[in-house]
Amino acid sequence: MRENRIQQLWAAGKPVINGWLHSPSTWSAEVMAHAGWDSLVIDMQHGMMGMETAIQMLQAISTSDTVPLARINWNTPGDAMRLLDAGAYGIICPMIETRAECEAFVGACRFPPLGYRSHGPTRARVYAGADYAEHANDTVLTFAMIETQAGFDNRDAIMSVPGLDAVFVGIGDLRLSMTGQAGLSAADATVDAALDAILASARAHGIKAGLFAADTEHAIDMLGRGYEFVTVMNDISLMTSAASSVLAAVRASLG
Repeated sequence: MRENRIQQLWAAGKPVINGWLHSPSTWSAEVMAHAGWDSLVIDMQHGMMGMETAIQMLQAISTSDTVPLARINWNTPGDAMRLLDAGAYGIICPMIETRAECEAFVGACRFPPLGYRSHGPTRARVYAGADYAEHANDTVLTFAMIETQAGFDNRDAIMSVPGLDAVFVGIGDLRLSMTGQAGLSAADATVDAALDAILASARAHGIKAGLFAADTEHAIDMLGRGYEFVTVMNDISLMTSAASSVLAAVRASLG
């Protein structure tokens, strides 16, 4: 089975720099994959793509060495299984708040006896190899999102679930849940302390911790803090930022 480069980086003590896809486009997925990200997430929750387009985007990412991942829309086992069958090498599940919810999520991503994933890796066999079923439980990654006060309060119970590889902090929703304020950067003391507590719990349970960073400076700060899977913006925000910068520079030259 094809190795998971994320696992290789973590084993070497290196962080993963992750990209994020909101645009429902195989072309943008392919371009982002060849930009050099360690991994790319197809966002089925807040992105604009449906399942068929997401599967085609997985094919586009496969033209590179970038690891293909997906965030499912909700804790729905069927969606997780289908994306894994299509070749995703990891699933991020939003809004995990209890141990039971995490157990249901992780179980959907593991073949028996470790879980209840149905056997039918249609495209995964092509992408990963004919021996996919024998090694998938050790290669496919599971990320449970902690992004509410309840999830934060139950973080140790969530992180103790066997088969969970990492937690992924949804800073925007966590801030909303804790403070009632929107925003992605860890600028206030409440969210800042929560990020440290989540990281400490992840280390105590022997799993990895990741999050979404609002910009380059924020990403560098989170990497320095010790987060091992850091997403920097997304394809649409990157395009918007670059376009705005170019336009501002050209218009400024006109006086």
